[in-house]
Amino acid sequence: MSLPTLTDAKLSLDAGVATLTFCREDVLNALTGTNLIDDIIDTLDWAEASPDVCCVILTGTGKGFSSGGNVKDMHERTGMFSGGVDDIAAAYKATIQRIPMKFAELSVPVIAAINGVAVGAGFDLTAMCDIRIAADHARFGENFVNMGLIPGDGGAYFLQRVVGYQRAAELTFTGRLFDALEAKDIGFLLDTVPADQLMDRATTLAQEIAAKPRYQVRQSKLLMRKAQQMNLSDFLDHTALVQGTCHHSDAHKDAVAAFVNKGK
Repeated sequence: MSLPTLTDAKLSLDAGVATLTFCREDVLNALTGTNLIDDIIDTLDWAEASPDVCCVILTGTGKGFSSGGNVKDMHERTGMFSGGVDDIAAAYKATIQRIPMKFAELSVPVIAAINGVAVGAGFDLTAMCDIRIAADHARFGENFVNMGLIPGDGGAYFLQRVVGYQRAAELTFTGRLFDALEAKDIGFLLDTVPADQLMDRATTLAQEIAAKPRYQVRQSKLLMRKAQQMNLSDFLDHTALVQGTCHHSDAHKDAVAAFVNKGK
């Protein structure tokens, strides 16, 4: 499949690893007031449908990964922040809330390579990813309350699933900023690296994932998502069916044969 045409981001594909780079550093890669929401959705739709994509990396240009909502638009009550309560609610559903809905159904693994500040909806976007690696100077914040807002993009759903309810509550209720070291300490980040090593670290991990059987990796991700939502009995029933399919796959047969032959 050909790469989608994007407006405010650039996309590349190499050896099964798709890298989406946000290119609106003039507004710190804000998701609202730019075309980045559409660029993200179009990329994830393409990645899900493409047999050539095994893993996706999200990253940004400039000083930030993403500042989330465009505060200037909020102040001027323009764009998705214009109109009455019902108008704004409808705008959220039609724009930024499309991102968490897309992540909830996505089977392709996603790595966030966090190159700088990630706050508000930008922070929540990283929480929706499967794995997070950050430059050691990156800063984070679930800072909606500081703007008199709530996490309207699904952050309250995803964050507690990453760091647990108590820590998510503390970060949400205080809106405080915190650094990459603390983000790793609380389990939000897998790793921190010097900025000039960020993309190498993320790409190496993505390539390791891409080298594994695609069906099995995607189904493993879906199983982990379903485990958060299903009761154990239904979950195990589903797991048994998927495992049956895996036992009949060429990837399983080849791996078992290689293992047995290695011992001879």
